[in-house]
Amino acid sequence: MKRLLNCIRELRKTEVKNVIDCRISDFEELGKRDGNEIFKELCFCILTANFDAEKSMRIQHEIGDGFIALDEEKLAERLKELGHRFPNARANYIVEARKHRKNLKKILGELRGEELRKWLVKNVKGMWYKEVSHFLRNIGYRDYAILDFHVLDILSELGLIKRPKTLNKESYLEIEKVLRKLAKRLDMSLAELDLYLWFAETNKICK
Repeated sequence: MKRLLNCIRELRKTEVKNVIDCRISDFEELGKRDGNEIFKELCFCILTANFDAEKSMRIQHEIGDGFIALDEEKLAERLKELGHRFPNARANYIVEARKHRKNLKKILGELRGEELRKWLVKNVKGMWYKEVSHFLRNIGYRDYAILDFHVLDILSELGLIKRPKTLNKESYLEIEKVLRKLAKRLDMSLAELDLYLWFAETNKICK
């Protein structure tokens, strides 16, 4: 753990800190935008499940308002053209999620903390704890961990966790507690910690 803490503390002395601070600010600004923009970010996070985040970003840019307007068949065709691994399933999930589009900002405003995350996991098809936490982080919520394989690799290599064969709800929340302790020691949010961990593992700052 000491090695990881020192690595992040050193990164905070570099230009990386400024980039991450700007990214966090961008997330918070997105959370203030209209419901359609927030819904499109939800769609991006649906795309990322078992798929590459950077490729999902490119697809999000290409499809844009098509997440709202295209019918399921045409959306699946576009996803396939753009190289998504699961075009039919993701198109189905996105079309299903549209029933929440108009009320999404209201739900985000009414629910808090774990109640909000549980609601999204239960009600948005194709999103589980990682994808929901990713979505919430990307619209300005700072207190959720995104347990992708990069983060799990770092924690398991350092002996901070025993990497689970599958992530169920209980193991997800237990590993999130480990990250919460790390964030507390570094005096930063889980949202910030995730970006530093991503950079430490990939030398990139994604979203």
